[in-house]
Amino acid sequence: MSPVADVPAVPELLEHAVDALGGTRREGQVAMATAVASAIDDDKHLAVQAGTGTGKSLAYLIPSIRHAMVENQTVVVSTATIALQRQLTERDLPRLSTALAGPLDREPTFAILKGRANYVCLNKVHTGVADEPDTELFDAFELSRTGREVTRLREWVSDTETGDRDDLTQGVSDQSWRQVSVSSRECLGANNCPYSEDCFAEIARRKAGASDVIVTNHAMLAIDAMSPATILPEHKVVVIDEAHELVDRITSVTTEEISAAGVSLVARRCGKLIDDETADSLLGAGEQLGDLLEDSLRGEWTRLPNGAGEILASLRDRLWNARSSIGPARPGSGGSDPEAAAARQMAMSAAESMHDAVVRVLTVFGEPDITKRHDVVWKSDDEFRGNKRHTLRIAPLSVAGLLRTSLFTDSTVILTSATLAIGGNFDALARTWGLAPHGDDPEGAGWRGLDAGSPFDYPKAAILYVASHLKPPGRDGLGEPALDEMVGLIEAAGGRTLGLFSSMRAAKEAAEKLRDRVDHPILCQGDDATSTLIRKFADDEQTCLFGTLSLWQGVDVPGSSLRLVMIDRIPFPRPDDPLLSARQRDVDARGGNGFLTVSANHAALLLAQGAGRLLRSTSDRGVVAVLDSRLANARYGGYLMAGLPPFWRTRDPKAVVSALRRLGAT
Repeated sequence: MSPVADVPAVPELLEHAVDALGGTRREGQVAMATAVASAIDDDKHLAVQAGTGTGKSLAYLIPSIRHAMVENQTVVVSTATIALQRQLTERDLPRLSTALAGPLDREPTFAILKGRANYVCLNKVHTGVADEPDTELFDAFELSRTGREVTRLREWVSDTETGDRDDLTQGVSDQSWRQVSVSSRECLGANNCPYSEDCFAEIARRKAGASDVIVTNHAMLAIDAMSPATILPEHKVVVIDEAHELVDRITSVTTEEISAAGVSLVARRCGKLIDDETADSLLGAGEQLGDLLEDSLRGEWTRLPNGAGEILASLRDRLWNARSSIGPARPGSGGSDPEAAAARQMAMSAAESMHDAVVRVLTVFGEPDITKRHDVVWKSDDEFRGNKRHTLRIAPLSVAGLLRTSLFTDSTVILTSATLAIGGNFDALARTWGLAPHGDDPEGAGWRGLDAGSPFDYPKAAILYVASHLKPPGRDGLGEPALDEMVGLIEAAGGRTLGLFSSMRAAKEAAEKLRDRVDHPILCQGDDATSTLIRKFADDEQTCLFGTLSLWQGVDVPGSSLRLVMIDRIPFPRPDDPLLSARQRDVDARGGNGFLTVSANHAALLLAQGAGRLLRSTSDRGVVAVLDSRLANARYGGYLMAGLPPFWRTRDPKAVVSALRRLGAT
C-alpha cells in the first residue's frame, strides 16, 4: 500500500464510478459522499441516515478509499451482518476497485478481517486437541454427527486457501467448528505456535494490514476496544454500516455467562493438568452453583440470593486454584510439545475466563447502591432439546462509555444506516453511542447529522394503515377482530404478505389460524431455514411469510411478491427483559423518561426497520399495515410515527383494501 498523488476530488470519483458501474446520479448519494469526505477532512464524526436505494455503500467507500490512498492509511469498515460483509467484499469493493483504478493510478486494495475463532486453527487440527463435548446437551446422535462433520472439516483444511468458516460450502454446527478453531485467549500466539507462518488468521491479519480498506464486524470493534493487544491495524477512520445495531452487538460481546455445565467444561479442559483434589474441588463448586441457580427465580438479581455470595466466592477461588495449578510449562515436561502447549492454553483460558466472569458478578454486588452499578446480573432458564439450563448472565448497563473512550476518541467515525432517526432526530442513538446529543450542545457535540433522504416517492408509492378501531393488543394472543383484519388484508393483496410479529408464538398462532381461512400458502419462520423460506416467498407471488425478529431486518424482496407488510403490534421489548428493564430504571433514577428513552426507542427503531421491508426498489408499491391501535391513539404514537417514512397515511380499512385490490389488478 503506497500513497497516491493528484487524486481527483470525491464528487469526480463518484461520478466516474457511477458511470463505470452503469448507475445513475442520485442526489442523496452525492450529498452523503460529500458529507463523509468533509467529516474525514475535518476530523468530525458523522451520522448519516440513508434510505434504501440511496447507494450508501458507494457514498462512504469512495471518500474512504480516497483518504486511504492519499494519506497511506487503512480505513476500517464495520458491518453487523455477514450478508453485508459479503456484499462489500464480493460485489461492491471488487467492482469499485476496478472502476477506480484509472483515476487513482492503481487499483485500491481491500481485505476482510474476522475474529480468530472464524478461522481454522492448524495447531488444533494437527495436534488433535479436542473441545470436550457438553454431555448435558449432546446425545449419542449429536456426537456421531459432530464426528462426521469434524472429519469433513479436517479434509477441507487441505483444500481451503482461507480457512474461513464462511467459505465452507456446507455448514457445520458450532460444536463441530469448535473442534478445529480457537478463541483469541486460547491461541498460543504467533511466537509460540509451530504453525504461525501458515496460520489462516495471521495471514488474514497481514493481508488486512497491507490493504487500503478492511471490512470487519462490530464484534471485532468491541474486542479491539477492550483488548490491550492491537487487533485491527493502525487506522484513523472507521465507517460503521448498520449502525443501528452497534450497541446491541457491542453489548453481546461484553456479556458473560456462568453455569454449572460451564464449570464442568472447565474442569474437563483442565483434565490431567491439575491434581484430582483440585479438580474435584472445582466440580463440587460447580454443583453448588447448579443447586443455587435451580432454586433461584428467573430474572434480574438486584441483590445476591441467600448463600449466593459464599458459593460464588468459593467458585472464584477454586477456579483460580485450578488456573494456578496448571502453571507455566516446565522444561522437559512437554513445554515444547505443540499438543501439550495447546491443551495448557485452552485450559488456562477457560479457567481465567470463568474466574473473571465470577469476579465481575461479585464486584457488582460489592456496590450496595443499585444506581451506581455498571453491570446488570440476571438468571435465565434456557431451553435446549427439551432440557432446561440455568445460566447466570452479566452485561453492561451501558456501552456508551466504552465507545466514547475508545472508538470515538481514537478515530473519526462515520455511522450510517437506513434507520437512525428516532422521534425525528439522531439524538436518541447518539446517547447510546456515547456522543453528546445535538440538543444539548449543537456546536460542541463533536459530530454532525445528515438525512440523505431516499429515491422513493413515499406518499405515492406506499400507504401506512393503522387499524385504530381495534382494541389494544393484550396478553391473550390474537383476538378474532385482529384475525378478521388480517384475512381481509391478505385476500385483498392476493397473498404477497410479509407478516412481522412481536413473538414466535404470535407468528405461529396466526399462521395456524389463517391457513384455514385464506386461499394463499402461508410459510412460517421455523418451518425451514429462514433463507429458504425467504426464497420461496420471493419466488411465488401468492405466498405469505410470517415470522419474528430476523424478518424485521433481514428481508429484501423487491417486486410484486411483496405488496403488504403486516405488523401485529408495536415491537416494545418484553417487560421481563432484565437488561432493558434495568436500563429503563437507570434512566428514571437519573430524572429521565425511561419508557421513552429505552422501550419506545427500541420499538421505534424496529418499527422503522419493519416498515422498510416494503419498498426495496423505486418501482415497488404497497401497504404497511399496523394492527396496533396504540400507534394512532396512545400519547407516544406520534413519537413512533416520526421515525417512519412519510407514507400516505390512513385509518380507513375500506380505503386500504381497495388500494390493495387495485395493486393486485395491475
